Amino acid sequence: MSETSLQSLHPPYLHGEAAEEPLFGAIAEDLETRGYSIQPNALPIGVSEYLSARIHALEASDFAEAAVGRGVNSVQNRFVRQNKIHWAQDDHGENPWASWTDSLRTYLNRRLFLGLFSFESHFSRYDPGDFYRRHLDAFPGERNRIVSVVAYLNEGWLPDQGGELVLYHEDSSSTMVTPAAGTLVVFISEEVPHEVLPTRRSRFGLAGWYRVNANLGEQLDPPR
Repeated sequence: MSETSLQSLHPPYLHGEAAEEPLFGAIAEDLETRGYSIQPNALPIGVSEYLSARIHALEASDFAEAAVGRGVNSVQNRFVRQNKIHWAQDDHGENPWASWTDSLRTYLNRRLFLGLFSFESHFSRYDPGDFYRRHLDAFPGERNRIVSVVAYLNEGWLPDQGGELVLYHEDSSSTMVTPAAGTLVVFISEEVPHEVLPTRRSRFGLAGWYRVNANLGEQLDPPR
């Protein structure tokens, strides 16, 4: 899809905080009471259409093999993680995803007093056989990732196609989430271990993190 076609999706689909308040309220209540929120078919249609168009406009060469860890401590470990990513911040200009996630950030700060400062996210592609073993999104020794957000873009996902997200709980139980289009999962980054089971078809989505401000020298909260 051309850049002009992508841009034409922007204005009609921008959703303000007020329009999304029932959804944002449900997410905030879930985070406060149990640490995670699963919202099937909740991603606004315009945001979903924009993201689907954007990810299908990417070439295979635009995706990089995902690593484990952050910055100079990141390494590729295919025993732990096999998938490919493309950072959404590499895209230029405003877009519905950025607007929607910023509205959610504002709401969560007001409702839960989290002090969320910024948001980073990447497109994620799992090819058949890809997976991501159990892990936490908050890096050891760091507390800048506070809330994780996952959004799925897979139309017609079937039960035998795998690729489920598994959330693990303190009581040793778990919750399995099918990566169906429009599903949102939001959780506390340092409290909810999770994994992606091996997929049997190509699986697309976004993963993102709200962060607090962690200064490094003169650079504010360096991402990634």
